[in-house]
Amino acid sequence: MKRIFLAILFLITLIGKAQESTASKNVTTFTIEAPQLHTSKKIWIYLPENYSKETQKRYSVIYMHDAQNLFDAKTSYSGEWNVDEKLDSLKAPVIVVGIEHGNEKRIEELTPFKNEKYGGGNADNYLEFIVKTLKPHIDKNYRTKTKPKNTILFGSSLGGLFSFYGALKYPEVFGKAGVFSPSFWFSNDIYTFTEKQSKIKTKIYFLCGDKESDDMVNDLTKMKRLLDTKRCYCLHLDKIKIVKDGEHNEKLWRDNFAQALLWLGY
Repeated sequence: MKRIFLAILFLITLIGKAQESTASKNVTTFTIEAPQLHTSKKIWIYLPENYSKETQKRYSVIYMHDAQNLFDAKTSYSGEWNVDEKLDSLKAPVIVVGIEHGNEKRIEELTPFKNEKYGGGNADNYLEFIVKTLKPHIDKNYRTKTKPKNTILFGSSLGGLFSFYGALKYPEVFGKAGVFSPSFWFSNDIYTFTEKQSKIKTKIYFLCGDKESDDMVNDLTKMKRLLDTKRCYCLHLDKIKIVKDGEHNEKLWRDNFAQALLWLGY
């Protein structure tokens, strides 16, 4: 797992292949200052097809990481998630806010705890940026539904780890999380953090492939069992899907994004 992680870490920072953009007309970008991170962030926004026509309607919001890989094959490392096309086909009344990763800062931003070998541990500042800078900007400038049940954190790999952590740390902001191939191996402190939560009401969709690593399925199962001690299983607040022959890549996440979103609801 560690070798796969390192390969993705270095390759994900490369410039995308020279080709035409595949982002739909419903996707735009802007840049915003991120004082918590002492930098600026490029943000990708997906708006539903009829957003400009339905001038009174408000929409749920999905906050996603690694925006370079969500909408556009030109900027992606090894293929995009096709988030825009999939939401268009669903006619889903949701706004997606994609946050570009920080290239060499990606590990720092997406990991809540340090790893002895890889460092990291700056996720709280990235989370503060989302909660206190980005979300207020989005809610001010777009017609959003602002309640936790309408606000989703969604990501894969380190982004999956972060989405799980962020949703648990700010349950008053994020009521749902899409947690794909989470890097729970990065630090056992994520289990300690979860165990310390008095009550967890977050709705969570877990996904992984059985060919990602030797410990991915075991890590997810361990977290699922821990969550079961924090709320009644009868509430059906989490779902775990293990994909046969699934590998740690955009194809796995792309193929399962729509199903996860439909289960989480919006």
